[in-house]
Amino acid sequence: MSEIHTVTGVTTPEKLGRTLMHEHLFIGYPGSEVDWVSPGPSRRERVERCVDRIEEMKSLGITAMLDPCPSDLGRDVELMAEVAQRTRFQLICATGLYKEAEGATAYWKFRMSFGSVVDAMAELFARELTEGVAGTGIRAGIIKVGTGHGTLTTYEQAVFAAAAKAARETGAPITTHTDDGRFGDDQQAFLTERGVPAHRIVIGHSCGTGDTDYHTKIARGGSYLGFDRFGLDMLQPDEERVASLARLVREGFGRQIVVSHDSVWCWRGEPAPPQALAQMEKVWNPSHFLTRIAPPLRDAGVEEAQIEALLVDNPRRFFAGEAL
Repeated sequence: MSEIHTVTGVTTPEKLGRTLMHEHLFIGYPGSEVDWVSPGPSRRERVERCVDRIEEMKSLGITAMLDPCPSDLGRDVELMAEVAQRTRFQLICATGLYKEAEGATAYWKFRMSFGSVVDAMAELFARELTEGVAGTGIRAGIIKVGTGHGTLTTYEQAVFAAAAKAARETGAPITTHTDDGRFGDDQQAFLTERGVPAHRIVIGHSCGTGDTDYHTKIARGGSYLGFDRFGLDMLQPDEERVASLARLVREGFGRQIVVSHDSVWCWRGEPAPPQALAQMEKVWNPSHFLTRIAPPLRDAGVEEAQIEALLVDNPRRFFAGEAL
């Protein structure tokens, strides 16, 4: 049995149970820390809101979650640990860096003007996986990297190369961010060419497109597809995600799909009007898949056991490192 480091200790793939593979307790875009006029909820308010969300998830039988917030997107591992302890919930955090367009790139790009930063990034990732984050002792269980609306930029190539190096050194899996369900195949090729086993990679936000040829190319390449933005209708209607997911299951790729919402429960600052976020959260929340998506999947011919496998078997197999 493979060990998985959660924010409160070690678990195993067999103990995960129903697992959502991409949700966020807290996000803080770089720059939000200077907006003292609109700081967002207090830390105590964040904790209570996150506790409420997880208790709601537990009532639906969800027993584990991955929060793949990279280190430069407001990641707060101590907040995660406090919430996980309060709720007795299995919560996995990530190391890694976000896409160039929205990450904290100024520091690393300045260092890049003096030479390669791959080894320095890789050391950071590896130490957070093996020792813990910034003296907290809280260890990451996965590496998170991402690309923007184009394929890998020079900066993103450095991040991905560092992720590959850290993954080789530690055996950690990798999950990614894509925009519009594009360039996940480029991500897969870049990482596997550098020694990362394909089955240790989740290509995130693959549900951003209904292009089944794109999906099957990645699946045939041996990686997992993240159908992990259910509820984000402003990016793509859920009806299209359901249709794509059902089609992939029928074509035999159901065992390579993990599901989630990419929901954000607390924000630093005010990146969007509060009333807009409140409206979005009516469906963009971690209960949405089981309460509103599973029924139309059944109507589309996806069997109950196949839906359960998306939540239980596939995350277990991914974290266990089982070959596909």
